[in-house]
Amino acid sequence: MSFSNQLLGEVHELARQSLLASFGRAVEPDEPKALEAPGCCFVTLTKHGALRGCIGSLEPHRSLARDVIENSRSAAFSDPRFPVLGESELGDLEIEVSILGPHREIRIASEQELLEALEPGIDGLVLVFEGRRATFLPSVWEQLAEPVDFLQALKRKAGLPEQFWSEDMRWYRYGVQRVGGWLIARG
Repeated sequence: MSFSNQLLGEVHELARQSLLASFGRAVEPDEPKALEAPGCCFVTLTKHGALRGCIGSLEPHRSLARDVIENSRSAAFSDPRFPVLGESELGDLEIEVSILGPHREIRIASEQELLEALEPGIDGLVLVFEGRRATFLPSVWEQLAEPVDFLQALKRKAGLPEQFWSEDMRWYRYGVQRVGGWLIARG
């Protein structure tokens, strides 16, 4: 998975335009032909460096272009942790798109093996257990640099105790290609 700088620019612009169009400040964006293949992404919105919304898809189920558009809007209007984005916030809002690569199962027999297998700053991680699924993007390593902290927080996110372990847990790693961190609009 590797996108050219030009294509990454198109991804960012697509995300930006979809948000601006939601407020009538731009026309509805066209889906670029280069992004018509199935793909998945997460869109992260920040305001003054603080998380303001983050929604994504873990598996491809539509074109990458449509995934960028829909996840941009969902991050702004449907993240249950935050109120709906207001137009007055656009001038302070940064947008980042993380395009996910394929998931690869990590086959381990213990939590210690998992901790040793993780590559901080590189691995995104998915936890699957008894109908629960949670993920952290590789960017989460910026706040949780130690593998044990990363893993415990991911378990909490999945609704499990930090010290919980079961051989039935499944773990998947993935990489991302990130683009963005730029302001959505001026003023």
